[in-house]
Amino acid sequence: MRSLWKGAIGFGLVNIPVNLYSAIENSSLNLDMLDKKDHSRIHFKRVNDAGKEVPWKSIVKGYELNGKYVILEDKDFEKASPEKTQLIQVNEFANQEDIDPMLYETPYYLEPRAEGKKAYVLLRDAISKTGKIGVGTFVLRNKEHLCALTTSGNIMLLYTLRFPEEIRDSSDIKVPTSKTTAAEMKMAMALIANLTPSKFNMNKYKDTYTDALLDIIKKKQKGIKTPPAKLKVVHRNTSDLVSQLKASLSGKAKSKSQKKAS
Repeated sequence: MRSLWKGAIGFGLVNIPVNLYSAIENSSLNLDMLDKKDHSRIHFKRVNDAGKEVPWKSIVKGYELNGKYVILEDKDFEKASPEKTQLIQVNEFANQEDIDPMLYETPYYLEPRAEGKKAYVLLRDAISKTGKIGVGTFVLRNKEHLCALTTSGNIMLLYTLRFPEEIRDSSDIKVPTSKTTAAEMKMAMALIANLTPSKFNMNKYKDTYTDALLDIIKKKQKGIKTPPAKLKVVHRNTSDLVSQLKASLSGKAKSKSQKKAS
């Protein structure tokens, strides 16, 4: 893996030199855009207002101010805040429930550099034992990010966070106000309990759609036609919620007994 950022974690007066790596990769198929007529690939070009193609080496970044562009160089971004471009400053620690899950964005691995291994292990283990999450800020790709420091096994993770003001107001979302009965709630909770395994394992969930799509592609290349898939609809003989939940429970119990029998 190639590191995306090199700097340090600021933990009080302790600086921990680290490398930052992306913790995720895309599992979807890499589909190309083609011309419908001859299947030639579509390319995207960088052109100026006059329609002339501009090579990467001739492209600069600028900000329009009072009708004129001010050109920015790499050193200008660093001058804006030298500390934040080189330091993940942990300002405070929070409980997990204090951070709204909607704020989490992208996970990254943090790897200690040679001179910071001992301090890295200390902070990692302290975070694990306290169950706290470090909250701070740093600059990545010329943008300031709010971030959260946590752990996964023996690795420290950094999550970029959305700033609270980036979350849209939900007041326009129409939600029902109807009340549920005690019987409906009892059956719903029973179904949740029935669908709760003794030990949850996230690793059993796989991206099966990509494999299915690739299978379609391979068959199509060989001239094999795949019939349209039929959506399995759960048929309802009644609009009564309790009856539907009871049927769901019996169906779940039946599927469990079938699995045991097999």
